[in-house]
Amino acid sequence: MGWRLLSRRRIGELLTSHGLRPSRALGQNFVADPNTVRRIARLAEVGEGDAVVEIGAGLGSLTLALVETGASVTAVEVDRHLLPVLRGQVEAAGVRVVEGDARTLDWERVLAGRERWVLVANLPYNVATPLVLDLLDQVPRIRRMLVMVQREAGERLVAGPGDEAYGIPSVKVAYHAEAAIVGHVPSTVFVPQPRVESVLVRIVRRPRPAVESDPDLLFSLVRQAFGQRRKMLRRSLAGRVPADAFPRAGIDPESRPEQLDIEAWGRLADAVAALG
Repeated sequence: MGWRLLSRRRIGELLTSHGLRPSRALGQNFVADPNTVRRIARLAEVGEGDAVVEIGAGLGSLTLALVETGASVTAVEVDRHLLPVLRGQVEAAGVRVVEGDARTLDWERVLAGRERWVLVANLPYNVATPLVLDLLDQVPRIRRMLVMVQREAGERLVAGPGDEAYGIPSVKVAYHAEAAIVGHVPSTVFVPQPRVESVLVRIVRRPRPAVESDPDLLFSLVRQAFGQRRKMLRRSLAGRVPADAFPRAGIDPESRPEQLDIEAWGRLADAVAALG
């Protein structure tokens, strides 16, 4: 093994020698602790024969820990200033480096050749939730994810009915996958140190969506209801959902949106579709 995981000192040396500093606009916080990146790689449950894609590889801290597992790693990075440093750190270890913005990347091209991928990433706080939801919607080759995100974002992704954090992202994740917070990461392991707490979220795609309802109809109802989440459903969905749809779906019309799980939302969408 011809590489070493990046310590805090090594990250500082790389940044200084290349005249770089973490970009606040890109939400860059580099993990500067070998034990933490090894823990993330272990929780990702990847190894020999697995295809892993990492978004926002930065200087390669997590990338090299993933290589240690024996997995085949593709690292995506949007910051053109970091790319030469990243390539210098990880390409000798067999990592394929892809330049691009994960939000607009041609994922079919990047993931071509393998049907099953695992995403492992330290995601910028400002894009984490929409990016995870877009990947669940649009990139079925990614079968599992282990993402490090801001604690509040992680709680929204995994929340269930009745939880304070339960909302549209929670319903979307539940439609596609099962999700859980599997660890916490202290701010002290980052360079620079963020002012927020981070969590590790494991997301496992279901073999098929949780319900067979029309997804466009289902999520239009979800968005409308959560747009007025303090109102009862019969009020927030008035004019959209016939009164007869609630008993048909087995749902109390005086419920609020945070009380319905994905199965209930599916039943309501089916009832609306059936009643025309």
